[in-house]
Formats: sequence, structure tokens, C-alpha cells
Amino acid sequence: MIDMPFNSPAGFQAAVAAQANAAAAHWFVFKGDRLLVELGPPSGRPSDDPRVAARPSWARLPGGAALLKNNNWLWFEPVRTLHLGQLAGTACWAAEAPAAVDGPPAGYGWEGLRALFSVLEDAHFALAGRAIQLLDWDRNHRHCGRCGAPTQSKAEERARVCPACKLAAYPRLSPAVMALVRREGEILLGRSPRFPPGMYSALAGFVEPGESLEQCLAREVEEEVGVKVSRARYFTSQPWPFPNSLMIAFICDWESGEIRPQEGEIEAAAWFNVLQLPKLPSRISIARRLIDAAVQEMRGTAQET
Repeated sequence: MIDMPFNSPAGFQAAVAAQANAAAAHWFVFKGDRLLVELGPPSGRPSDDPRVAARPSWARLPGGAALLKNNNWLWFEPVRTLHLGQLAGTACWAAEAPAAVDGPPAGYGWEGLRALFSVLEDAHFALAGRAIQLLDWDRNHRHCGRCGAPTQSKAEERARVCPACKLAAYPRLSPAVMALVRREGEILLGRSPRFPPGMYSALAGFVEPGESLEQCLAREVEEEVGVKVSRARYFTSQPWPFPNSLMIAFICDWESGEIRPQEGEIEAAAWFNVLQLPKLPSRISIARRLIDAAVQEMRGTAQET
């Protein structure tokens, strides 16, 4: 198994019920999509992520004693708290701050997860990805999607249940397939209008009801760039908390067709020689790991011949 950012860390055991103990716990406190962390000074190294202008030199989760104020661990009342489980025997909790909360104490800040990649401890970074997804799920299912009644949390499992019609809502993921298309010495990359300027990536799309992963791959590639592919080979998968996807990556071969970018979805697409690549996504993403692995293999094959 390839170790990917946001993969569940070693030594973590998921759980629902626990006794809160702020002095002996890891707390993942979010305001919107930003995590509360103790921050070091800005890093002098350039960012490797086109979406992140700069990173702090270091960051760590806040400790209970450091933020103690008026006998409360936090300086505000959380909107919601969820127990995540235990990491190496230490309880892990997620909490959501009110949108209008005052600023954090000196030395602390609210940071997006992309900016904390490779800066926050790996296990904490992975659990932050889990925490933000569960907070988002809990927030979005406070009321029943069928009858509108307020829902209730189950004590024994991660679910919210409607007491009126009994509909249960569990955390759900949206599976998305990523496809890196290759042919002799080249890979096919595209860019969305939402990408940072100059960045290209592998093609991707969400799985539709009734589709296999392979069928999704073939459909998405043909829809987005107009080419047919064959020989899909599984690469790896990655939890992706932006907001709740599971990315499943494949390498495949070009079979036929000329590039025709899908209007409104693909701003540009092209074949790139593996020795002359454009700006690529950060290594936080499965897309970059997929591209790097394919390019390394293709460059090695080219050298052998």
C-alpha cells in the first residue's frame, strides 16, 4: 500500500463514544475549513503548491493548558464536538468554532489544510482530514432529509437518526476516478478553469450510479478530452477531504481519438513529453503521486531502449 497524505495513521482506532478530557487529548478545532494551530514563523522555503503562497516553518495542535481561559479550555463555546477515537491511546476530538468567534490568542492561527501539509505532524494532519469531514457531515444532517425533523446522534455508531421517520444518515464519501492517459513518451494532462495559472493535472470525475470504476474512467476521459482509452491499471487511492471524496487513481493507455476539451469543464488539454512537463499539482495530492510514478517509469523505459 502506498502511504498517502490523509490516510488513516498507524496507531489510530476510530470510536464514537468517549469521556472528554481536554488536558489529555488531541483537539482538532475548525473555523469553517481552517484548523486552529500554534504557528511558527513563515518558512523561508518556496511553496511547492500552486494553491499555497507560503507555509509556516512549523505548526502543532493546541494544548489544553496553553489556551486555558476562565477555567475553559477554549475561549469560546464550540458549536459542536465529536469524538474521533484514539491515537496511540490519546483521545482525539473535533470541534467547530462559531463563525463570529474572536481571534485566537497570540501565537495561534486558523490555517487551511493545504498550507499545513508537511508542516503539521503527519498523523495529526491525517486526522485533521478526518475531523473536517465528520464536522461537515454532522452540520449537514442536523435535520432529516426526508421529513425535516431534527435528528439525533447515535451513541454506539457514527450516525444521525430521525426520531420521527427513522431515516439514518451515515457519513458518506463521493468516489472519484482519476485517469492518467499515456502513450509513447507522453502523458495527457488537462486543466480546469478553477486551477491556478499554468497548472495541469490528470483527468478526474465522479462515479455515477450503476457504473464500475473502469466504466467511469472510460466515460470521463472521453467526455472531457474526446479520446478512448484501454488497459486501465489501478495505482492507489486517497481520502480527499475537500470536502468528502475518495480518489481512486488509474494509469491507462491511449487507444484512439484526438483531443477535444469539454467546454466549461476543461480549459485546455495536451500531450506532454515526460521530459518537458508543465506546472503540476502539489505532492499533497494523489494526482502528483500518480504523475510522478508514471513519468519515472516511462523515463526509465526510454533510457533502457
